[in-house]
Amino acid sequence: MDIQYDVIIVGAGPAGMSAAIYASRAGLKTMMLEVSAPGGKLIKTFSIENYPATKEESGADLAYKMFEHSTSFGAEYVYGDVQKIIDHQDYKEVITADSSYTAKCVIIASGTKEKMLGLAKEDRLVGKGISYCAVCDGALYRGKDVVIIGGGNSALEEAVFLTQFVNMVYIVIRRDVFRADKIIQDKVLNNAKIKIITKHVPHRILGEDHVEGIELEDVETKKLMTLDVSAIFPYIGAQPNTDFVKELGITNEQGYILVDNNMETKVKGIFAAGDCIDKPLRQVITACSDGAIAGQKAYHYVYK
Repeated sequence: MDIQYDVIIVGAGPAGMSAAIYASRAGLKTMMLEVSAPGGKLIKTFSIENYPATKEESGADLAYKMFEHSTSFGAEYVYGDVQKIIDHQDYKEVITADSSYTAKCVIIASGTKEKMLGLAKEDRLVGKGISYCAVCDGALYRGKDVVIIGGGNSALEEAVFLTQFVNMVYIVIRRDVFRADKIIQDKVLNNAKIKIITKHVPHRILGEDHVEGIELEDVETKKLMTLDVSAIFPYIGAQPNTDFVKELGITNEQGYILVDNNMETKVKGIFAAGDCIDKPLRQVITACSDGAIAGQKAYHYVYK
């Protein structure tokens, strides 16, 4: 049969786009399949301050530059919601919701998705006061009070971003210390429009047709308190977008893909890179590194 591509890259975040640069520049017929806009979590990030040679830049701007670069050597960009990958040994088949593509090898760079709070009404109120993207929706709550759940870098960075629109940002954390870098902690602690509530967890979302507040529970006393807020922004971690590869048996118990130093899974010709793999640090720069390795090793796989 005619194999359509040398390599198909599932995902067009920093890892996928870096892989596309290396693969297409090496001469491979390359396609990126992405279910959303190119850039991954970059497009939801207000400011990037730790990417070398970029002292500070918006995530959207950096994503646009990466995307232009990733397609400059001939890589194709195609919209597609990947449902399954089938290993036919000498070629791979990538099945989307409405099509099917074949390639000599595949690089999975599908990233992660935000964890939900797990509270009643959360699904129903997404877009009606519950948002997982402050950059996307922050301006909708101009002059209002909002709450962020979480104490990592993303939570604190987005809290600072929201202060340009809202009246007050509450940050709710389970412990009494943050997990974020000191530089962003300092920005939060010195901002008069941010109030920190420690040792509390979300208990109940208030409101039926839209968010009207949130009930919090003290982790020690179990007492409840209410915040009258118009929006809730959960930043409590992420889980890998890897449901479509479960049948391949290449993930750990948490769903992260296991790879070797060459970014190759135990299935020959299937590589993975970026936030969806099992690794200690998930950052733009490490995703780009993973993608570069995967793209180069895909070239060696095709021409071995």
